[in-house]
Amino acid sequence: MKLCILGATGRTGIPLVRQALDADHSVKALVRSPTKMTINHPNLEIVQGDVLDTESVEKAVEGTEAVLCVLGHAKASPDDLQTLAMRAVTAAMKKHNVRRLLDLTGAGVRDPEDRPKVFDRLVVAVLKLVSPKVLQDGVNHAAVIRESGLEWTIVRAPMLTDGPRTGNYRVGLVGASSGSRISRADIADFMVKEIQERRHIGRMPTLSY
Repeated sequence: MKLCILGATGRTGIPLVRQALDADHSVKALVRSPTKMTINHPNLEIVQGDVLDTESVEKAVEGTEAVLCVLGHAKASPDDLQTLAMRAVTAAMKKHNVRRLLDLTGAGVRDPEDRPKVFDRLVVAVLKLVSPKVLQDGVNHAAVIRESGLEWTIVRAPMLTDGPRTGNYRVGLVGASSGSRISRADIADFMVKEIQERRHIGRMPTLSY
């Protein structure tokens, strides 16, 4: 399958690109700085551009079968980076008839079926104090995805670590079935598998140990 990966040179993007290629997918990676891509592979195509630029996004999405988005905020990013990017992404997907979308966001973005524990509520309260605009961006961009009419899955994660890929993690909702951390490599593991298995279309699973 040919995949478009956004956020491909980030700390989650690199293991995602690597695992997608290892699973025999072809990858188009939209990146601002091609020199930051540390992977060299015959099935990896680099598209230089910005995720906030409509033309760049359309070029990256065109000809692919699914979009995997692992964008994160950087110091110079606008507060509504994810929301602006997702509007461009969903529009490009509809234009080029690409239906499948997997997106990564924080566990602070809630699903109506969540049953948050005291710790979960505390985490969100801290986020509202420390990074309210980033949290709101996560909520807003998830709304864009849910209203897109696409075949979407929003992967939610608590604290991300640089630990190894284990393939052994919980998939559920925030609350009794969720822990406090997961490795970026295992996020990539889930997303690559979900492309094939399609078990969570229209759902917002939380991954954790």
